[in-house]
Amino acid sequence: MSHVVDASAAAGTQKSINERALDSVSDRFHSDLSLEGNKPDTKCFSVLSSPVSPLPSRPSLSNTPSSSSGSSGSVTAKPASYADSKRSDLGLAGRRSHSGEILLGPYEPIPGAMEIRNSKPGHRRSGSVPLIYSGGSFSPSFTTGAGSGSSSASSPMTNVLPAGNICPSGKIGKTGMMNRTATKTDVLGSGTGNYGHGNIVRGGTSTASVGKPPEAVACNGVDSAVRRALVSMDPEEVKRAGNEQYRKGHFAEALKLYDRAIALCPDSAVCRSNRAAALTSLRRLGEAVKECEEALLLDPAFVRAHQRLASLFIRLGQVDNARRHLFMAGAQPDPIEFRKLQAVERHLDRCAQARKVGDWKSALKESDAAISEGADSSPLVMASKAEAHLRLHQLEEADLAISNAAKLESISSLSSSSSSSSSNSKLFGMLSNSYIYVVSAQIEMVGGRFENAVAAAEKARQIDPGNIEVSMILNNVRAVSRARALGNELFNSGKLVEASLAYGEGLKHDPSNPVLYCNRAACRFKLGQWEKSIEDCNEALSIQPNYTKALLRRAASYTKLERWTEAVRDYEVLRKELPGDTEVAEALFHAQVALKTSRGEDVANMKFGGEVEEIKGFEHFQAALTLPGVSVVHFMAALNHNCNQITPFVNTLCTRYPSVNFLKVDVSEIPAVAMAENVRAVPTFKIYKSGTKVKEMIFPTHQMLEYSVRHYSS
Repeated sequence: MSHVVDASAAAGTQKSINERALDSVSDRFHSDLSLEGNKPDTKCFSVLSSPVSPLPSRPSLSNTPSSSSGSSGSVTAKPASYADSKRSDLGLAGRRSHSGEILLGPYEPIPGAMEIRNSKPGHRRSGSVPLIYSGGSFSPSFTTGAGSGSSSASSPMTNVLPAGNICPSGKIGKTGMMNRTATKTDVLGSGTGNYGHGNIVRGGTSTASVGKPPEAVACNGVDSAVRRALVSMDPEEVKRAGNEQYRKGHFAEALKLYDRAIALCPDSAVCRSNRAAALTSLRRLGEAVKECEEALLLDPAFVRAHQRLASLFIRLGQVDNARRHLFMAGAQPDPIEFRKLQAVERHLDRCAQARKVGDWKSALKESDAAISEGADSSPLVMASKAEAHLRLHQLEEADLAISNAAKLESISSLSSSSSSSSSNSKLFGMLSNSYIYVVSAQIEMVGGRFENAVAAAEKARQIDPGNIEVSMILNNVRAVSRARALGNELFNSGKLVEASLAYGEGLKHDPSNPVLYCNRAACRFKLGQWEKSIEDCNEALSIQPNYTKALLRRAASYTKLERWTEAVRDYEVLRKELPGDTEVAEALFHAQVALKTSRGEDVANMKFGGEVEEIKGFEHFQAALTLPGVSVVHFMAALNHNCNQITPFVNTLCTRYPSVNFLKVDVSEIPAVAMAENVRAVPTFKIYKSGTKVKEMIFPTHQMLEYSVRHYSS
């Protein structure tokens, strides 16, 4: 037998084998890409089996194996029947999962902390690539490797389906057959995996665009995908695009797409629930609550909507509403959310007990604990914190907390709160909004804003008219406001005794009101009751330590009683608080003179409002140091920048401490003084007491310089 085969025949045979192999691969690839293999169930949009794989839920809550591959959300080619999809949707413990629903575990991601999940670890998206110098120019490098390895976008991928690039004709090009440059972007990964219909693959194109002209698919990336979905008439496609944007952390874009999906299919409970997830991530919690409630109106047994609503109510501090939805539809409560609910409820109960007995430190501690355990967006808990700060006489902290509560209330408020279950939530026996207004009214009253206090208390009464505590607080606020108004009227009329009694009547209703104490102190000062005036000022300052008016009146009362040490102490504090007030500066000067006189010290050199004395020569310098008291010498140079910076502060100290002699020596004009005093750098400060040097500082801070002056002048 001859072993010689005709060359042309052999070539034809080999060609036939190659064509069959290529056709087989092409058929398998097109079969995987065909609509028939991945077509969603068309029985009902609300129960469609989504071709987008949901994010993996916690392992303990699902034992159903995933059929997806990669981050693109591909599915198996075999379509599930409606009955099969219903059975698979039930999952563990009979919980139903709707088509295309975002399953991110038992709770929503913390806003701002959403991780953008790439398809491969280490993947770098286009637009944020490093520039690498190569051959005299910079070019972008795209990292697509996973783990420890990386490669450029032009690296060929082998042993995968598809292999190589997808040609416009729809044929599969062999690896390396097309000219692939380093400037080609890799949008969602290396191109591996079995991509489902309509999902984005290498270069930002989709399998749905195969065979279209290049200009039809020229726009790639997230923006083009969103634009395409926003004009689509297929609600399932729009929903899938929204899910993809959500997973990437693009919550605003996801929200737009869910809005579009709802417009196309307004009866979809899944789209409502997914929209709630996007709103939650955007911190629009009130709207998220409303969307979950809309989803439950469409499908009362929608377990995921109940769970999402329970999570929202925990964050809002509404434990009763959270518990009701967590146990809805006969489902087992999520263990993480259940533990969170228990912790928040426990701390709120303890806070309520502490509030009843007036243990405000414990109330503050428990409020903070409730926030840290999960009620991080609760205006009610923040208002509870504000009330505790108020009762602890921490007014600045109380103001800040009630301001935060108002902000959270505006974020969590609903556009139609009357129809929401949250409108009936209570804290400490008061309706939520009513309690916030009650605390606000009390803080406004302590701050002396009586009109605002009355308005807030009246608003609380409108919201919760049947609550006894709210009614009592409203009556209290009105009584205090009337007493203050009457006292002011009597004071202005010169009826000081009657005014004092009026303020005292207001204090019966509000014993912790610093304004009433300060106003009564003014009456008693004018009546010559300086000891009683000091007592009232002490009460006001114990409630509000930085109350300037109370400090002024106490200092004036100390002056009348010739208690100069206390008067100087108060005036020095006021001098720092009111540095530009000449009356305070003059009062401090006179109190200092009186204090030194009472001690038998020489006050001949003391001057008020004087300027820093400039030394003219060596003899002048020596004579100045012999002056009694404390002298501060500023060694400086007129053209030195640092000296010019600190000079205004030295002038301020001269006015603030009139008993101290302030001198300045220009070392460039009088080098002999600088040499005698061994001054080697400017600005240098030296403090002398009765001619003896006690302190030297080179370029001191303002705080250090003033501390030293105050220390050696006292």
